[in-house]
Amino acid sequence: MSALSPSAPTALVTGGSRGIGRAIAQTLARDGFQVLLTYVSRPEEAQETVDAICQAGGAAQAVALNVGDAEAVAAFFAEQVKDKIQLAALVNNAGITKDGFLVRMKDEDFDRVLTINLRGAFLCTREAAKIMSKNRRGRIVNISSVVGQMGNAGQVNYAAAKAGLLGLTKSCAKELAARNITVNAVAPGFIETDMTAALPDDVRAAYAEAIPLKRMGTAQEIADAVSFLVSDKAAYITGQVLGVNGGMYC
Repeated sequence: MSALSPSAPTALVTGGSRGIGRAIAQTLARDGFQVLLTYVSRPEEAQETVDAICQAGGAAQAVALNVGDAEAVAAFFAEQVKDKIQLAALVNNAGITKDGFLVRMKDEDFDRVLTINLRGAFLCTREAAKIMSKNRRGRIVNISSVVGQMGNAGQVNYAAAKAGLLGLTKSCAKELAARNITVNAVAPGFIETDMTAALPDDVRAAYAEAIPLKRMGTAQEIADAVSFLVSDKAAYITGQVLGVNGGMYC
């Protein structure tokens, strides 16, 4: 694990150990950021991501963090971020699913998804904003979903959380613009991940058929969108939702 310099621009990626989060972490490292990524389980996967970044010449560290725990988030920023690194970008990617139809969904499954996917982004954004405001510069990107824009049967909790992220994004953008902090969202469509890879072939084919571009997206395509939004090329873009969905929701 490479030590992070206190003076180099650093990107914090929550849920950065695998899938879309890993692609984002590796892409931002290639862009020249140090990367601090968080994970909840599977520390070996987090270490694999760190190792890949370091082997490519970058610098990265992984820290366990439950983003839905307010005390844990506050402690994390105090111990790992504030006055320790130069926080240039925050990517709120951490998320879970607990799918089920409305009439059979358990209260705890609804609450858990909103706690991690929405409250977690709020908690991390609040702490990051304090630091970025003092620096008068920063980039925040929230990973939402096409499901938060169009809904999806069997995912009322996930859709509600991802829709909430869009409201959070737009409101934070208005509040933080005066401090030269941009806040945007990326809304992926159906993406090739471990979860979609496990779907039956006929289900995957049906998803692809519903997409105007007739294929699922890749984690790298989401990472490339994030890369743009945290770059200087997007300095005049804030409060926006960038759909990366193959035309599913135009």
